[in-house]
Amino acid sequence: MVQYSLAQSPEIILTVPGKDSAKARDKAMDQLMELMDAGELPTELEEGFGPQQLIEVKEPTTDTSSREDEITQAVQILSNLASLKLKVQESRTEALEIRQGIDVLFSDKSVTEEEITHLKEGFKVLKNFAQANLRYQEARGKAEQARQVLDQALKSPE
Repeated sequence: MVQYSLAQSPEIILTVPGKDSAKARDKAMDQLMELMDAGELPTELEEGFGPQQLIEVKEPTTDTSSREDEITQAVQILSNLASLKLKVQESRTEALEIRQGIDVLFSDKSVTEEEITHLKEGFKVLKNFAQANLRYQEARGKAEQARQVLDQALKSPE
């Protein structure tokens, strides 16, 4: 079954068997003419109104594949969050030690070349930790929505 409507009268629905085709549109035009002849059409149609001006009415479909995609994406977001959390935890201790070492650069205390070299090598770890921590914080916000999507999907029907 295919349904058509008119832009001028969207409340009028013309239903014809089959799929959208020239033949189906012609049948809908026949129904439209019957409505016009019976005086049941609330609007006047312009001269030259034809089957191509009929608007196909599509029923809203409940697309389960989009819900499944949403669930898959939610699981991926949560998996990413888990990976980022591990990465942050693994580098946190070392990064905090290096951060404490930075204070020596701002003091009047003299430092050895060895200490400076150790600090410079640690900056990479510090940078990686800081970037991973930022990504983790951002991912946490997205993961809240992902958790809600999964909670909704896991609800038992009652």
